[in-house]
Amino acid sequence: MNKKAKQVLFYIGLFLDVAITVFLLVVAIIMLATMPSKENMSVAIALNGPFIGYLQQNPNVYLLTCVIPLVALLILNIVILIVYVKKAGKKKTELSDLTDEQKAALKAELLKDVESDKKK
Repeated sequence: MNKKAKQVLFYIGLFLDVAITVFLLVVAIIMLATMPSKENMSVAIALNGPFIGYLQQNPNVYLLTCVIPLVALLILNIVILIVYVKKAGKKKTELSDLTDEQKAALKAELLKDVESDKKK
C-alpha cells in the first residue's frame, strides 16, 4: 500500500472515530438530561422521541449501544496513542548512534550552513 492510500485511510478512520464518538456523547448527554422520573418512565417516548425514549426505558440496550462502544473507542485511541509515541521515540537518533562517515557528513553540512549564513 502506498503512502497516499495510507494517508487517506488514516483520515477516513480519524473522521469515523470522531463522528461516532461525538454522536454517542450527544446521545448520552440528551438521554441523561431529559431522563424522566421513575414514576413517569412510561411517558419517556412521548416526551423525548422514539430513540431517546426507548434508550431511557431499556438501560441494557443503552449500555450495549452507547456505553460499551464509547469505552471501546477510548481504549482503542489510548492504544493507538501509545503505539504512535513509541514509534516517534524510536525515530530519534542520538549522535552517538551515528557512524563516523555519517558524523563527518553531518559536520560538513553544518559547516556549509554556517558559512552560507555568514555570507548573508
